[in-house]
Amino acid sequence: MLAGVLLSFVASAQSIDRVEPPNWWVGMKKQDVQLMVYGKDIKDLNPVLESETVTIERVIKVENPNYLFINLKISEKATPGIYPIKFYRGRKLLKTWNYQIDRKERKSEEVVGFDASDVMYLITPDRFANGDPTNDEYDDMPDKLNMDYKFGRHGGDIRGMVDHLDYINKMGFTAIWLNPIIENDMLKDSYHGYAATDFYKIDRRFGTNEEYRQFCQQAEDKGIKIIMDMIMNHCGSEHWFVKDPPTSDWINYQDNYVQTSHIRNVIQDIHASEYDKKAFSDGWFVETMPDLNQRNDLMATYLIQNTLWWIEYSGVSGIRMDTYPYPDKHFMADWTCAVLEEYPNVNIVGEEWTTNPAIVSYWQKGKVNHDGYTSCLPSVMDFPLQNALKQGLIQEEKNYGSGLIETYKAVTMDFLYADPYNLVIFPDNHDMDRFFTQVEGDYDLFKMGMIFIATMRGVPQVYYGTEILMENDDFPGDHGIIRTDFPGGWPNDEVNAFTGEGLTTLQKDAQGFTRKLMNWRKTSQAVHHGELIHFAPENGTFVYFRMSGENKVMVVLNKNNFVVELTTARFAECLQGTQKAAEVMSGNVVDISEKITLEPKRAYVFELK
Repeated sequence: MLAGVLLSFVASAQSIDRVEPPNWWVGMKKQDVQLMVYGKDIKDLNPVLESETVTIERVIKVENPNYLFINLKISEKATPGIYPIKFYRGRKLLKTWNYQIDRKERKSEEVVGFDASDVMYLITPDRFANGDPTNDEYDDMPDKLNMDYKFGRHGGDIRGMVDHLDYINKMGFTAIWLNPIIENDMLKDSYHGYAATDFYKIDRRFGTNEEYRQFCQQAEDKGIKIIMDMIMNHCGSEHWFVKDPPTSDWINYQDNYVQTSHIRNVIQDIHASEYDKKAFSDGWFVETMPDLNQRNDLMATYLIQNTLWWIEYSGVSGIRMDTYPYPDKHFMADWTCAVLEEYPNVNIVGEEWTTNPAIVSYWQKGKVNHDGYTSCLPSVMDFPLQNALKQGLIQEEKNYGSGLIETYKAVTMDFLYADPYNLVIFPDNHDMDRFFTQVEGDYDLFKMGMIFIATMRGVPQVYYGTEILMENDDFPGDHGIIRTDFPGGWPNDEVNAFTGEGLTTLQKDAQGFTRKLMNWRKTSQAVHHGELIHFAPENGTFVYFRMSGENKVMVVLNKNNFVVELTTARFAECLQGTQKAAEVMSGNVVDISEKITLEPKRAYVFELK
């Protein structure tokens, strides 16, 4: 009797709390899927799946008794439906988990990513618009709504973005990159989304998984692609598998916090010590973001499957990968190659934040590297050009080493990249000073920079609020201020940038300027696919062409504070006898046969006739 009571007690104490991924699909190229099963004291259970088309190939037990890893094989003959996984001890059935197998809704080749015909609009969701005040906070989530705190949660959500898709569309943006919106159930300062506590769940304060999927579809219906921000390097310290890890090497420095050195140069350094390499790649980003060990095969499989799951589940068109060089670099190659094997036409851009193009270019697909490292990453963020644009605009035009020549020299380094036309270019983002602040509040330089971003090779990205001159002059480098709420996104806002109410005259002009520029860009085949030919800056002017067959665009920047008579004979190889050009922003038709009169501190976009 005592033995029976004890057996009953043990059985009742066991539970299965999670199975991830929560479902899979018939028709995926990746037919094998590894389930992470989590529950109390389940290590000694024996899973059984009574099916001929979905079978258990292997059960992996680890040192933590609260985990089982189950390798499933899904046959091409499998049909969508529920596949019960029964968990036995001996002959006794203790638990059943009904695992869902769905049918793919679209072919993998039909998932088409962003490209140079797109302009990304970068949104920090918590700070854009609050469409559903009922989800602003929850009793069981400690980080509450606090709009008076710059690092607090302000209530922006998926509903708010859905409500303003028309604004984004009318502004000429064709893709939306969202800062992460998966669950960040951290104790505080969790609004940014980069400290995940559940890799398969949208944070409730943004909405639900289903709302996110509907948002992707609603955006697609308006011709807008969604780019999902992901992190393979780290998660949040409150993540459930950090608090109860399956293995002793699940997290790098699992027993004692060690911060990363942030010295990314060690990856390409032929003289680097193993000590320095480990200090960079294995250290934690910050104390609240534990470093995931992708050299653990179970972790690597988990992360790859999670990415494939989100693409298939949500319908996103691309991925922006945070802190790309920080994880194990061989895993990152495996991850990127696996994603593109399943979805060959998706696009992925990696963040390598350095102004050195030799380091950035190392990660792009097709680059022949000195150490033989091969990447599958299609795109990288062009931080070198962003920095060079800023310096080119604010520096005085003195000699070959200052002013627009700095911007030009950055573009001359394109020989380092395997595909410079697929780089993501930008004036600012969520981690740096607002562009209007970078150009020291000079509206003429702002417009010049925006024209450059819209017409230079690559895929442009514009941060929310840049179009209305949002700035952080009094708080340089302050992320809480850089990510200020978008005016009009909250019911009591006195200024509404969505309608224009309350904006200053200058802000309205900047918004209209950006709208006209980006909507024109939608129509320009030369800018989308044209070859870039540029001419070294002279006397404070910079001229370059985008050329695609009969479609030709000439861009002219004049940084001088005076009128310049620019003779055009120098550009004969591109003009090829063209006599007239239509200036995009003014609509004027100009005779360019001999010279062009350039107004002070003005940028021009000419379509050649």
